Amino acid sequence: MEKIYLDNNATTPVRKEVLEVMFDLYRGVPGNPSSIHFFGRQARGYVDEARRKVASTIGAEPSEIIFTGGGTEADNLAIQGIAFSRQEKGNHIITQATEHNAVLHVCRFLEEQGFEVTYLPVSREGLVDPAEVERSIRPETILITVMTANNETGVIQPVEEIGELARVHRVPFHTDAIQALGKIPFSVQALKPDLASFSAHKVYGPKGVGVLYIRSGTRVRPLVYGGHHEGGNRPGTENVAGIVGFGRACELAIDELETEGERLRLLRDRLRSGILEKIPNVKRNGAPDLLLPNTLNMSFEFVEGEGILLGLETEGIAASTGSACTSDEPEPSHVLSAMGVPGVLAQGSIRFSLGRENTRKEIDYTITILAGVVRRLREISPFHPEEGS
Repeated sequence: MEKIYLDNNATTPVRKEVLEVMFDLYRGVPGNPSSIHFFGRQARGYVDEARRKVASTIGAEPSEIIFTGGGTEADNLAIQGIAFSRQEKGNHIITQATEHNAVLHVCRFLEEQGFEVTYLPVSREGLVDPAEVERSIRPETILITVMTANNETGVIQPVEEIGELARVHRVPFHTDAIQALGKIPFSVQALKPDLASFSAHKVYGPKGVGVLYIRSGTRVRPLVYGGHHEGGNRPGTENVAGIVGFGRACELAIDELETEGERLRLLRDRLRSGILEKIPNVKRNGAPDLLLPNTLNMSFEFVEGEGILLGLETEGIAASTGSACTSDEPEPSHVLSAMGVPGVLAQGSIRFSLGRENTRKEIDYTITILAGVVRRLREISPFHPEEGS
């Protein structure tokens, strides 16, 4: 049976070119980057080269790149690091309701530590209003954190405008840009965040490697202690092969950004049009003109998303009902709920996130199979109007 992978926002397959450089490191570079002998200096050179590649991808200085164990750690280091380092200046944090749990759960933890958090609402299209951000700023506000692009809907937030407001009010600004890297142009010179989080495995790199961009002059308190690594911001021996893999993945992504983005946009629009043509009672979730080129979130009335996923899987198609980090939670997506999508409709939602290995043939096959799966589920659904009449 043909296998079709449409869950690239959860993770991407590691590229062959990335694996090759990682294997070379595992086979031939045994040194610890902190060791002063030849082998250590060799490993340090590879880490420094990867740091330059990641920095170049986002328009940063190499000294502003801190390698972490993943995107979640990068979010934690940014938010906790700013909160605890600036606690004497205030205790108020601003975020928005559709953030990834790597941000929301940190904010809830900080509330338990005495911080105050404002969770801004979003529109029905999933967008936060910059004017609401500005109205929420207080003298004691010490951080604004708003993601660049949503992992479930693909909605791209007005982070450039929010970042400008943060600068005017002299409040540090962090953005979770994990889903943006390699999909849309992202430059810290243009957006001017103080901190930004990234993850290798969302850009065809290895799992277990992330980056926190920290603008020069911005101070954070470390999450852990034990050494001088990563400028003292993230102690622990670096994952040399993973870091080198991340650097190579960034290098490839930036080279293909424009052409691959347009190809994915066309495939995504073909998938959307085919679904709307063949399946009635379907709603698209998210701002239609402000979406990642690879992401499509659709709600199917009268059926549950889990049932659709099982039906697709029997035909070799992998998609998701939302964030992989919350896939075992029975409640409707907090992202769709914040957008005002009714609970029943939210539970009938599917996220299709396309990647570089997907083809037009796969999209056409998915449309055909999906139409049959939804039709069969509706035939046995007690909520379908034709069945209840």
